[in-house]
Amino acid sequence: MGSSVVDLGPRLAAVLAVLTALAAVGGRLSGLGQDRPVVVAALRATVQLAVVSALLLAVVRSLPLSVAFVLLMVGVAAATAAGRVTGLPVRAAGAPRRVAAAALPVLAGAVPVVALVLASGAVPLRGEAVIPVAGILVGGAMTATSLAGRRLREELTGRRGEVEAALALGLQRRDAVLEVARPAAATALVPGLDQTRTVGLVTLPGAFVGVLLGGGSPLEAGAAQLLVLIGLLATQVTAVWAVTELIARGRLLPDVPC
Repeated sequence: MGSSVVDLGPRLAAVLAVLTALAAVGGRLSGLGQDRPVVVAALRATVQLAVVSALLLAVVRSLPLSVAFVLLMVGVAAATAAGRVTGLPVRAAGAPRRVAAAALPVLAGAVPVVALVLASGAVPLRGEAVIPVAGILVGGAMTATSLAGRRLREELTGRRGEVEAALALGLQRRDAVLEVARPAAATALVPGLDQTRTVGLVTLPGAFVGVLLGGGSPLEAGAAQLLVLIGLLATQVTAVWAVTELIARGRLLPDVPC
């Protein structure tokens, strides 16, 4: 196996096909209706990773190209989060405004953490280091934004009467929405908190394994993983805070009570 976690070849392709089929069949038989989305997601991931792997061979050698690639990540993350938060497809009217609004919590969460780890020298300013670290943090910000925003949309829809009652009592819109929104938004932090609390006991995440496979010591692997996990916590807390404020101010969900 060398330095790889898996053996490349026909057996891997067969296993991936079987796993996709199992997930799709489970999505159909369970009544969840997720059989087609599972297949589409698996096919997209295969194509995207093949293309990205080829691109990275050239991109990581150039810092400007690496920065451009990170910006592409941010754009895709913002578009994905906008769809999850609003429940509207990218092609729906007003998409640029929604994507721009969703980009704010993604950037607010990821940029300060990326800037800190690079400025401190904890992560070298090289493409092969910048892209994976930025990708993890941007992905974490996207996930937190999507989870918090979607949960807030559901909560505000179900408890609209409470928000309107608070408005009738004289509360400002932001304050009325936040009374409902904050506890709901906090649930978006549960996965990150659980992952951090149980690291090394339940899972050995990718950064840890990657450093070990690259020849680093267990101590170096642990330090790298700790940086990623705590960086993700800071990223996700900020992203959830930002998306909650945007929704409370009516900047992201147009149907928030006025």
